[in-house]
Amino acid sequence: MAVKILLADDHPLTRAGIAEFLKREKSFELVAEADDGKIAWELIQSLKPDVALLDIRMPELDGVSVALKVRNMGLSTAIIMLTSYDAQQYVIASLRAGAKGFVLKTVSPKELTNAINTVAKGGLYLDPEVASTIVEDDFAPEPLSAREREVLLLAAKGLSSKEVAKRLFISERTVQTHLASIYDKLGSRNKTEALLLALKYGVVTLEELLEDDD
Repeated sequence: MAVKILLADDHPLTRAGIAEFLKREKSFELVAEADDGKIAWELIQSLKPDVALLDIRMPELDGVSVALKVRNMGLSTAIIMLTSYDAQQYVIASLRAGAKGFVLKTVSPKELTNAINTVAKGGLYLDPEVASTIVEDDFAPEPLSAREREVLLLAAKGLSSKEVAKRLFISERTVQTHLASIYDKLGSRNKTEALLLALKYGVVTLEELLEDDD
């Protein structure tokens, strides 16, 4: 089944180029386009796309505000921020608002396809260039065990606790216990923050996250 996508960008040429690519991909269905955040939010509510590609800076509502609304309403649409800005504050604000992906507008078609497919499956995706903006500071989190790292990486790729348990030959309750320990050690509240902090402090690498483990 094709991934249903909403595209929102206030730059006509950028939007047209991305739209043309999405229309050529048989595994994607571009269900709507928007040129401002308010329209994007209205379309997300009415169409309930699987994935919304949002420019981070748009008239009426910015991408972060739209992502917050999606999260607060408990909608299933996965948000990918598509932007020219790779500053750390934009990345962190986006992910904390509930965005599942962050890619630059210079992203290659292959990487954009990878990002869409990853978040559509429930995973998280950071453009390789974006990851370099997440810098280390003086905080040193308690090390994760080898098993906890495995659980975090699999969960970040979109696997449910049941699927992680099956992959690692452990119980679902054990997976939940590991996740609770991961959140505690990293000082995070959920999977998205845990991954962000794990990348920031070098607990896991972007290469590990993007690695195809099929």
